Amino acid sequence: MNEEQKEKLKVVRENLLLPFTNLPLLSRRLKETWDREGLGGIFHRVKRRVVVRDLYEPPEPTAEEQERIEYRVDRFEYKPLISVVVPVHDVAEVWLREAVESVRRQIYPHWELCLADDASTFPHIPQVLREYAELDPRIRFVRLEANQHISGASNAALALASGEYVALLDHDDALPSDALYEVVALLNEHPEADMIYTDEAHLHPSGKLTNPHFKPDWAPDQFLSQMYTCHLGVYRRSLVEKIGGFRKGYEGSQDYDLVLRLLDHDPKIFHIPKVLYHWRMISTSVACNPFAKDYPEQAALKALQDYLDRNRMDAKVEKGRFYTSYRVRYTIKEPLPVAIVMPTRNQVKYLRTAIDSIRQKTDYPYYRLYVVDNGSDEPETLRYLDELDRNDWASVLPHPVPFNFSAINNYAVTRVKEPVILFLNNDVEVLHPHWLEAMVEHIQRPEVGVVGGKLYYPDGSIQHAGVILGIGGVAGHSHKGLPGSFLGYFGRAEIVQNVSAVTGACLMTRREVFEAVGGLDEENLAIAFNDVDFCLKVREKGWRIIYTPYAELIHHESKSRGYEDTEEKIRRFGREIAFCQGKWDGILERDPFYNPNLTLEREDFSIKEGVLA
Repeated sequence: MNEEQKEKLKVVRENLLLPFTNLPLLSRRLKETWDREGLGGIFHRVKRRVVVRDLYEPPEPTAEEQERIEYRVDRFEYKPLISVVVPVHDVAEVWLREAVESVRRQIYPHWELCLADDASTFPHIPQVLREYAELDPRIRFVRLEANQHISGASNAALALASGEYVALLDHDDALPSDALYEVVALLNEHPEADMIYTDEAHLHPSGKLTNPHFKPDWAPDQFLSQMYTCHLGVYRRSLVEKIGGFRKGYEGSQDYDLVLRLLDHDPKIFHIPKVLYHWRMISTSVACNPFAKDYPEQAALKALQDYLDRNRMDAKVEKGRFYTSYRVRYTIKEPLPVAIVMPTRNQVKYLRTAIDSIRQKTDYPYYRLYVVDNGSDEPETLRYLDELDRNDWASVLPHPVPFNFSAINNYAVTRVKEPVILFLNNDVEVLHPHWLEAMVEHIQRPEVGVVGGKLYYPDGSIQHAGVILGIGGVAGHSHKGLPGSFLGYFGRAEIVQNVSAVTGACLMTRREVFEAVGGLDEENLAIAFNDVDFCLKVREKGWRIIYTPYAELIHHESKSRGYEDTEEKIRRFGREIAFCQGKWDGILERDPFYNPNLTLEREDFSIKEGVLA
């Protein structure tokens, strides 16, 4: 290996990321490359896609801010004891001391540090633990005679805890000094909280932070796709003890298994959108080397299947599209007929392509196509529609009224009988045979009200991977314009997840849901944002909105009606923006499945200006 290759290898090890992902989220193809060729092979394949995240100083409270925090802590009505639980095994002394010192630096004083030495072979570990226990009465430790691995050691540390809440800290990581303060500040507003998680960042060997993970609020379907809550995790101790603590046999994903078992008890879960955990990047850590530990994925699959089985969910879990991502496959219990509603006007080339792709690339057989003709007048289109209407799997519904996307689709729903409705644009093209089944498996779930798929532009870049509220004043498409091969921000383009809305170009719902919210708003939202408004009405009624990357289509956007490029269209577009902003005031500014630290200026999940300053 020459010096240039060594330098590239060093850079990959330390702080290079695939765009909009963190290093652990490598695709399975790259994992195979890693196994076969090592880091050099990884770099060769991703060098054109690699992004260096700027390092930044860990933000610590100034003296003035610390004084304000201490003043507020004194006036907290609720000052629970927080037990910081740390399993310890053969860690470098410098990192162990930094972990302990990060707890000792906490501004919130009502904590205890509970450490369990898991029969470490490094002689400095019991010496360091004993030293700190003698130095600070809030620190206690136990040494295990035989190695019990991380689950057993965590339980041993947990047995030392007396706090109302326990916070989990790894032996080589660190907490910023205001971490426990922020947790208790939330508890003073929500003492009912059973689980709290925060944002996190990687702690670079230089001592600076990189790759901050700004997470969504609680998103149950995303959690079944990836363990995104992890650091910092704080849990009500009585509930942790009720479920028996950590289970042996789930090492590497013991915290994932813990939360999955907590979910059986309907815990109240809260998210603090601040980086309150520093995950150290060292060679033995997943933060630096995604395959430093090769057993977490199998343990996670086992924990997820246990959860599904315990809750009598007719589903199986399998590996996802990247390392440590997962896909829950819900069994379609009985044939569920789907009405595919496709408005059209002329543009027979795109209409024919769309329908041919459906017919040729759809494994799920229980559907009927309804083409709503909104006044086509081109002879070739009229001939094609006449041919189409003669098939036993399709119907043409003439509706020659002034164009109103909402009204056209509302009309179609009154003419179809199927219990499931898929609104599909006439300029899409199906890519894979299982696309429709991938949507039906979710829409059959009673808690789900809308399902959307992943759409690409003809050049292969992403057109839609869910909708983010607030972008452009109302909403924008997640990951729009980014290369289709990208995993997305921490893998989010490639996992099933909860979102606030999906595009009407490919939107599946149930008839009961559609009718319960009054359908699409044809009076105020004739063209734009009717899909966002519909989804928000569905969410308001308590149903979930699901994005699945396993329903993939090409979208030749706006081919039939064009873009908002005339004065009249621009005025109408402005009215629809104003209507949405007025109706959903306060909702659009805080998408629970996004993060307030991420920008509303672009759709690429980039960090809001000033957040890392």
